[in-house]
Amino acid sequence: MPHADVAPGVSLAYETFGDPGDPAVLLVMGFGAQMISWHEDFCRALADRGRHVIRYDNRDCGLSTSFDAHPVDMGRFIAAVGSGDIASALAMVPYTLQDMADDGLGLLTALGIDRAHVFGSSMGGMIAQTMAIHRPSRVLTLTSMMSSTGESEYGRPTPEAQAVLFAPKPADREGYVAAAERELVWASRRYGDADALRDLAARSYDRAYHPSGVGRQLGAMILGGSRADALRKLKVPTLVIHGLDDTLIGPSGGERTAELVPGAELVLIPDMGHDRPRELWPEIIGLVAEHTA
Repeated sequence: MPHADVAPGVSLAYETFGDPGDPAVLLVMGFGAQMISWHEDFCRALADRGRHVIRYDNRDCGLSTSFDAHPVDMGRFIAAVGSGDIASALAMVPYTLQDMADDGLGLLTALGIDRAHVFGSSMGGMIAQTMAIHRPSRVLTLTSMMSSTGESEYGRPTPEAQAVLFAPKPADREGYVAAAERELVWASRRYGDADALRDLAARSYDRAYHPSGVGRQLGAMILGGSRADALRKLKVPTLVIHGLDDTLIGPSGGERTAELVPGAELVLIPDMGHDRPRELWPEIIGLVAEHTA
C-alpha cells in the first residue's frame, strides 16, 4: 500500500484507479471509516467513466498516521463542549477539520495533481467542503454526499442512530463484526444488507483495528463549527447528494448545504440511507460523472 507524506509527521495510505491522465476525483471518507468503505468495485466503475480515482485513509484511521500519543478523554471533551468551554475542548484535540482537509490537498500535491474534483461522504463531505472553502483554486468541483453544514439545527440524527454511533464496539474480532449490523439503523430500508456490513467490518478489523482514532476525529468534527457563512460565498460548482432514508445525518443537512451554496444542485435519493448500496451505484456514479464532466 503506497503512502504519501502530506504534512510534518503525517503520512496517508492511498490507492488509485484508472488512468492518471484522466481528470482526478479525490474520494474523502467519513468518520472512523477506512478508505475501503469506498468499495473497490465502486472506484473501478467511476474510473471506467474516464476518471482518475483516488481513495485514502484519513489521518488517525486505517493505515495512515495515528495520533495515539494524544489520547482524548471523550467524557471530559463532551462536558467541555456542552458547557461552552471551547478553549479547553480545543486543547484536548490534536488536530482540526482544516488539518484533515489540508491532508487531502497534500496528497494531491504529492501525486503531482494541481486541481481535482473532490467527492466527500458524511464527515468526508465536511472535509471536502472545507477544502473547497479554503482552497477553491484546487477544487474543480465539489460533491457533498450525506453530509451537512456544521449548523447543529440541520441534519440531526435520530436518537436511535445517535445511540448506535456512540455505542462502544467490542474489541474482539467476532464481537466487532457482529456489532456491525447495528448500523442497519441508518441504512437504506430497502437495500440495507447486514452481510455487507459484517463483511466490511471484518475487512476493516483485519486491515487496521484502530479504535482510539475515532474520538479525535469526532473532536475535530464537532469543533469544526458552522460553515454556513463560507458556503454562502462558495463559487465552486457543487453537487449535493442525500438519501431520504438517512437517519444519521438527516436529509435537512443536504438540503441546507444546497440552499447555502450558490447554484448548487441537490439530488435526494429515495431508498438511500447513510450508506452507499450497490444497487444505487449506477445512479450515484452517473451523477458524479456528469457533475465532473
